[in-house]
Amino acid sequence: MSAPAAPAAAPLGRMRLFVVLAGLYLAQSIPSYLLVAAIPPIMREQGVSRTAIGMLSALMLPLVLKFLWAPYVDRFRPISGLHRAGWVLITQSLTVLAIAAFSLIAPTDVWAFLALGMALALLISTQDIATDGYATRRLAPEDRPFGNAIQGGAVALGVVIGGTGSLVIYHHFGWQPMIWTMAALSLVPLASAFAMREDDVTRAPRAPRATLKSFFARPEAREVLVIALVYRASEGLVKAMEGPYLVDRGVPLDIVGYLSGGAAATAGLLGSGVAALLMVRLGTAPVLTLLGGLRTLCFALFALHAFDIVTGWTALFGAAAFQTLIRYMEIVALYSLFMAASSKDQPGTDFTILACAQLVVYLAGSFVAGAIADRFGYGALFTLAALLSLAAVVDTRRRLAARSAPA
Repeated sequence: MSAPAAPAAAPLGRMRLFVVLAGLYLAQSIPSYLLVAAIPPIMREQGVSRTAIGMLSALMLPLVLKFLWAPYVDRFRPISGLHRAGWVLITQSLTVLAIAAFSLIAPTDVWAFLALGMALALLISTQDIATDGYATRRLAPEDRPFGNAIQGGAVALGVVIGGTGSLVIYHHFGWQPMIWTMAALSLVPLASAFAMREDDVTRAPRAPRATLKSFFARPEAREVLVIALVYRASEGLVKAMEGPYLVDRGVPLDIVGYLSGGAAATAGLLGSGVAALLMVRLGTAPVLTLLGGLRTLCFALFALHAFDIVTGWTALFGAAAFQTLIRYMEIVALYSLFMAASSKDQPGTDFTILACAQLVVYLAGSFVAGAIADRFGYGALFTLAALLSLAAVVDTRRRLAARSAPA
């Protein structure tokens, strides 16, 4: 059974909520892209080996495993009178300190960076649980697409500030000024925690305990979990090999970087907004069907290019940029579905399980993509991705139709 609909907020309260969510998601995005987008190339420039830099993938573990401690974030109130706002205040304050601590180590000190980076990743992941729980509980059903579009826009700004901005500051001023600037910028979104308004700051005597078991006890939640696992299963196969394929086809590295960064920023800001409007007009099932169909066409175009049936960079660049746009739009639709399937009693736990599921299957595809490409070639890899994408669209459409039939 879906969570009870939140009462529609007054216009001023609605806009306040949107601004708060923008700040909360930006607070996570800046340090996240500092870790994954800015620091690895800096380490490489300083002579750190590719093997050592590859170890940084371990920092993804908290994002994948955060569902394990999500019930505790739903269950415990770390500050009297504050629930999720308390978690945000604590984790964001410690995040600022952790970022500042990077100024005490050199970018070549891999083990110190891994230890500090893991602490930062744990803080970001825990804050994400609290933020997603807050958004799930506070957004009215009709506002969920806009709330998730705001999240997409905040991620895009995080790419620009934490990723691109950090590299620019490092290039002109060096390591420590870059770290201090990012720490200072991460202080600004902390104001959002003080602006949060909660309706569950005290625990009701008979309120059910947040547990993983409670999620799996609900048939609707299990059905949406299958959708989360199926819908994005094909994407990791293509995204992991997109950059290597472009390079192998002779595209210069700087153009690959501009294409990736520019597409991500544009898709996050523009695509998320368009997806929200489509969700309001069409609903979840039609939007996921439309986006999945377009994604399948992009993958098919990659396959045709790999087999030299379609040639030239124009088609390749178009497919790469358009699939990035589609991916951001999918997140708006999927996360709105996840919110609808989350219980009001444990919104952070339920949403986190679903978000982790789609991330796990995406990473699994990324993990095996290289092996498939090496053994069978890019054409076979992209063809497999297109077929899996088409099958996922058909299955998701069927499940969503069955889910809405009783209503």
